[in-house]
Amino acid sequence: MSVVRPKLPVDPIVYEPAGVFATGGIPRQSLADLAGPLDQARTDTLSDVDRFRSGGVQPGEVLDSAFIDLPDRLLADYNTQRPRSELFAILTAARRIREAVDRVVVLGVGGSSLGTRALFESCCHPFHNDLPRGERGGRPRLSFEGFNIDNDSAQGLLDLLAAPQGSNDLLHRWALLVVSKSGDTFETAVATRLFLQALFAAVNGDRRKLAALVVPITGKTGRLADLAGAIGCPDRFEIPAGVGGRFSALTAVGLLPAAIVGIDVVRLLEGAAAMNRCFREAPVADNPVLLYAGVSHLAEVGMGATIRVLSTWSNRLEAVGLWYDKLLSESLGKAGQGATPLTTVMTRDLHSRGQQHQGGRRDKLITNLLVGAPRRDRLKLPPISGFAGNEDTLDDLVGTAWPDMLAAAAAGVSEAYARDKRPTADIVLPRVDEHTVGQLLQMLMLATVAEGRLVGTNPYGQPGVETSKKLMLARLRP
Repeated sequence: MSVVRPKLPVDPIVYEPAGVFATGGIPRQSLADLAGPLDQARTDTLSDVDRFRSGGVQPGEVLDSAFIDLPDRLLADYNTQRPRSELFAILTAARRIREAVDRVVVLGVGGSSLGTRALFESCCHPFHNDLPRGERGGRPRLSFEGFNIDNDSAQGLLDLLAAPQGSNDLLHRWALLVVSKSGDTFETAVATRLFLQALFAAVNGDRRKLAALVVPITGKTGRLADLAGAIGCPDRFEIPAGVGGRFSALTAVGLLPAAIVGIDVVRLLEGAAAMNRCFREAPVADNPVLLYAGVSHLAEVGMGATIRVLSTWSNRLEAVGLWYDKLLSESLGKAGQGATPLTTVMTRDLHSRGQQHQGGRRDKLITNLLVGAPRRDRLKLPPISGFAGNEDTLDDLVGTAWPDMLAAAAAGVSEAYARDKRPTADIVLPRVDEHTVGQLLQMLMLATVAEGRLVGTNPYGQPGVETSKKLMLARLRP
């Protein structure tokens, strides 16, 4: 066996908006005319980082721009001062937890869980939680709660966590990751109390064992930080100042649970850093971040495309779309403005939304999230023999591979939309792996901020959500 490890692929993702211009709704020249404002939006976006680092944030201003250079900073620290770096601490805690339990429960809502779910579903085995521990490589199952106040869902997870009386089997042990930057997010706080009590009972009231199985990921101060101190948790991770919840997937919020289940978080960060480099250096005409922001904006103002459909052509990317729904709506949905995001999975949703998207209101920009190559061996349509004939009339397709059938479906849908002058664009991932997912998440975060700067909307903060929270609590504490 060769001792030389093959170099993993690092192909860039590609953005192709030709299907938008083919409709005639906006001329290609309009994108060229927007090059100057897009370049200024890039400058403003990068200047936000410098302003935050230098303490130039104005009183009352929300500026969560520290996510932008975070992948580069985490990698640089890891490469230069490894044992003292944040990433080393994350990997060390992940290994300890991985060896101690067979299930990890992530408690968090919104950005505190959606980014983690996106990483988990895109980069792990599609049925990770259903596999025996050995086939999971000794890595724990991952479950999510604290994102809603659903009585039966919480009870159902508690059922799964319950161990036989007196059992100390590894397969019955579990741990908690509690995620809340503010430390007082209501849904997460009430779930934390519920699951802490269940975990305390599971370790037979041993406070030392409890502390070892609870990892808070929160801000420097706050109620969750105080609770972690009271419990005595040996591992605690801080969500960096200047990183808002919906921009936190590539902090300990996403990296710790990802590392626990075996995702290569270094490759994730390398992908994000590669997208940062492209965003900083590539001219507008070759810059996927700026092209995506510019085309989306032009489709909204020039074609009335106020609904943005992210059409994911892989089951594994649906959670990325749900994360992006939050990112876009909370960042740009302000002051009576902002497009409405919608995630679909194809070809599943072709049978439920396809008619509307092709024949309904002309208010949608559809962006296909396409995958070039599968990670697993290509399935092929087998012949039938011994129990049936050609009743399904598929004999002529024997030997056709699953990816080829999906590609034909994607091409057919795009052609049908083009004939009806429905605008479509493509984001093409060479494959679904850590490097491309890191690129994709960073691209979408950068594009969202750049579009906010382009149209004059502060892409940070979420004032509308805060009002809803206050009104909810007023009903519980009159």
